Amino acid sequence: MAETFLNALGGGRFEAESAGLEPRDVHPLVVEVMKEIGFDLSNKKPKSVLDFYKQGRLYHHVIFVCDKRTEEQCPIFPGLGKRHSWPFQDPAKLGGTHEEKLKQTRKIRDEIKARIERWIEEV
Repeated sequence: MAETFLNALGGGRFEAESAGLEPRDVHPLVVEVMKEIGFDLSNKKPKSVLDFYKQGRLYHHVIFVCDKRTEEQCPIFPGLGKRHSWPFQDPAKLGGTHEEKLKQTRKIRDEIKARIERWIEEV
């Protein structure tokens, strides 16, 4: 979600790439709530943060959106300008009925979008 919002709202100022420690398909709840606001993530392919690291990619900013429990596992990128930690709840770990999980995922989506919008204003 963060990659999508930064690329869509950044006015071409950013080239966001999303990757995970253990890449997995975009969670169906995320696909559903992003589609509600016009973003189709159904064909989004998972990428590995370790592959990016091994390629020696350099970034001005690396934003971690993982929760606090997994944050310390994130690798350090060479030449990293700034590291940002924005922990958000993982939709894959939500409980309740489908409708309750959908409501919680919408909240996470909206929190991520608001944080991206604030950050774009700051840089």
